[in-house]
Amino acid sequence: MNDQPARRPQKQGKPGKPHRRPKKDPVRFLAFEALRAVDERDAYANLVLPPLLRKAREKEGPDKFDARDAALATELVYGTLRRQGTYDAIVAACIDRPLREVDPPVLDVLNMGVHQLLGTRIPTHAAVSASVELARVVLGDGRAKFVNAVLRKVAADDLDGWVEKVAPPYDEDAEDHLAVVHSHPRWVVSALWDALGGGRAGIEDLLEADNERPEVTLVARPGRTTADELLDTVGEESALPGRWSPYAVRLSEGGEPGSIEAVREGRAGVQDEGSQLVAVALANAPIEGRDEKWLDGCAGPGGKAAMLAGLAAGRGAALLAAEKQPHRARLVAQALRGNPGPYEVIAADGTRPPWQPGTFDRVLMDVPCTGLGALRRRPEARWRRRPEDLEGFAPLQRGLLRTALESVRVGGVVGYATCSPHLAETRAVVDDVLKQHAGAELIDARPLLPGVPALGDGPDVQLWPHLHGTDAMYLALIRRTA
Repeated sequence: MNDQPARRPQKQGKPGKPHRRPKKDPVRFLAFEALRAVDERDAYANLVLPPLLRKAREKEGPDKFDARDAALATELVYGTLRRQGTYDAIVAACIDRPLREVDPPVLDVLNMGVHQLLGTRIPTHAAVSASVELARVVLGDGRAKFVNAVLRKVAADDLDGWVEKVAPPYDEDAEDHLAVVHSHPRWVVSALWDALGGGRAGIEDLLEADNERPEVTLVARPGRTTADELLDTVGEESALPGRWSPYAVRLSEGGEPGSIEAVREGRAGVQDEGSQLVAVALANAPIEGRDEKWLDGCAGPGGKAAMLAGLAAGRGAALLAAEKQPHRARLVAQALRGNPGPYEVIAADGTRPPWQPGTFDRVLMDVPCTGLGALRRRPEARWRRRPEDLEGFAPLQRGLLRTALESVRVGGVVGYATCSPHLAETRAVVDDVLKQHAGAELIDARPLLPGVPALGDGPDVQLWPHLHGTDAMYLALIRRTA
C-alpha cells in the first residue's frame, strides 16, 4: 500500500531514491575501447592494445592497474575477436530481431560479456554484473537492461551446449558447421580445407590452432647476438629454445619482449619462427658462382630483412632492402640499424624497380596477401577479409614474382613467400609465373628446413600452426636457369 504514495513525489520532482552513478571498470572499459577501434577504424588489436595498456597504467597507477589487469584486458580483446562468429550466433539466438539491427557498440559489449561467461573462468554473476555496469557507462541505462536480459539467457548454458544449439549438423553442411563451431567465416574454412587437402581431423586441428594464443617468439639477429646469448639473458625459467630455427627463443607465457635489453637495442626482435625459417632457407639455398648481392624486394616492416642482412654480412655480401611505403621503409631501416655488414634501405615499388635486371644473387619476395596464415595473431583479419580481396592481390603478387625473377642473375635463387596458405596466393601464383618464364625452375625447399616435419611432397613448403606451431608461411624457391 505504501508503494503508490512513494512514487508520486518522485514524479513531481521531489527527492526519491538517489540514482547510482555507474562505476567505470578500467580493464573492461579499455577492452571495449580496443574493440571499437578495431571495428570503427579497421585497426589491428596488436597495434591498438599496447598504447591503451600503457595509458591505463599511467592513469590508474601500477597499484590499481597491474600485470593481471593487463592480462585480463588482453584476453577480453583477443578472446572476443577470435570467437566473434560463434558468439554472434549465440547472441542471435537470444534476441528477437536480426543481429544486423543491433548497434555495433552494443554487440561489442554483448560479445565481450559472452566471452566472459563461456570462454573464461570468471563467475557467472561477476561476468553479467560487470558487463551490465560497462553497458551503463558506455551505452546508457536503457541499453544496459537489454545487455542484462541477453546475458542472463546466455548464462543458462555452457559453450558446448550453445554450440550444439546454434551450429548446423556436420553431415548436413560441414563447412557451415565448422564455421560456427570454430569461429571462422565459411569461405575461409573452405579455403583452408582446400589448402590442407586432408580430412576432417586436419581442418579441425588447424581451426582450433587459429583460436589459440600464440607464443611470443624472439629472433637473435645474426651477427648481433645468438640464441644462446639471448636465452642466458632472458633466463631458462622465462624462455625456451626455438623448435626449428637456430635463431629462435620462445618466451614463456606472460613474457614481455620490451623489457629485454637485446630487444630494446635491436640485437633481437619479435619474429614468428616460420618467418625466420623462410629467410634462413633462402640464405642457405645452393647457388653457383658469386654470392655478393642480396635483395629483399618487399622488406617492410623489416623482420626478414634484418635476418638476411646479418646472414649476408657473415659471408661478405650486401643487402638491398626495398619497401614501397615510406613509413614502412623507415621501420625497415630501424630494424637494420646496427647490422654488422653493408646494407641499404630504399623506398621503391617492387613492380617498377630502380635496379638493373640480373643484379642480385639471392632475392626474397615476401608479397602482400590476405594474411590468412596469421589469424592467431590478427584474429580480426578473418572478419575483415573478403573473397574478392584475392582478386586485388593477384596481379600484385604475380608482378612482384616476375620482378624477382628478372632481378636475379642466372644461377641465382628467388624465394617467393607469403603469410597465407590460400592456394590462390601460393601455388597458383608460382605456377602461373613459371609458365610465362621458361628460364626458371623450382628447387626443393624441404632440405633447407632441417628437422622440420610434415613438409609435404614439395618442392615448395607450407608451414601450419597446428603442425609446426608457426604462422602458416608459404615458401617456393626458384632458380633462374636462363
